[in-house]
Amino acid sequence: MPRIDDYESEVLTAYEKGELKSVATKAELAKFKAVARATAIKDRRVNIRLSSGDLSDIQVKALEEGIPYQTLISSVLHKYVTGRLRESRTAKPSQGGTAKRRSTRRSNVPRA
Repeated sequence: MPRIDDYESEVLTAYEKGELKSVATKAELAKFKAVARATAIKDRRVNIRLSSGDLSDIQVKALEEGIPYQTLISSVLHKYVTGRLRESRTAKPSQGGTAKRRSTRRSNVPRA
């Protein structure tokens, strides 16, 4: 389990003691429950082809986030289509410096 700071520990203790009260109305709670149910329903399967390099990078990022890589892909796609994820105008280099893209072109495959 991830470590929690003092504030998080205080909130958790208060929750476990039943000291916290919801500020949401019944209508808001019903709305939140409906959205949660609709979001959780995954009734379609999609198969996509990714480069080995991209898949490897996704798997590393998912491992860093502590979630399955399929969940990360689904989350990124959901955020993009709902407008909560947009391409940055100024690309920031990764923590390790300038990102190097791996070539996905095989030398024995002719260009189109």
